[in-house]
Amino acid sequence: MKFGRLDFSPVEDNFDLVAPAVKKAILDNNLKDVLVTKIDPDLADTAAFCDHYNIGMDVSANCVVVEAKRADKSWYAACMVLATTRADVNGIVRKQLDARKISFAPMGNAVALTKMEYGGITPIGLPADWPILIDSNVDKTKQIIIGSGIRDSKLLVPGHLLASLPKARVLDITKAN
Repeated sequence: MKFGRLDFSPVEDNFDLVAPAVKKAILDNNLKDVLVTKIDPDLADTAAFCDHYNIGMDVSANCVVVEAKRADKSWYAACMVLATTRADVNGIVRKQLDARKISFAPMGNAVALTKMEYGGITPIGLPADWPILIDSNVDKTKQIIIGSGIRDSKLLVPGHLLASLPKARVLDITKAN
């Protein structure tokens, strides 16, 4: 399937293009309609990727890993937002996670805990106990491009597919402009 300047094909035929945790999650959750394409890993970051491959930022979603804290407890979560928006981390996300303090997870922690490459982290295949907060704009998007767990490829999925992931919740988590 052609999308922008990319040709996507069924992930089942190309599991070598996703992180092992992503492959396992696709199989374990019986996810359908997941497509994958190889990209230049130097162009994995959203702005460069969208510009080079003629993909709208409004159909590209970012997975933001946050660390939440309350008292002596610390935990991680992921937020999915369109590339055109920003998650309200200190407001809506903090309240949804019932955290006293919240911050973006350090890159090293995010990579080690997800077993995915920085710039390719995706909600498919995250640790099972992590909440996944999906902005309603992502859920409403017909097809969305997300990471594949590695920088060498991207996934194309129906926007609503992410809501079917374990611990996923769809709500409005972006800042009002």
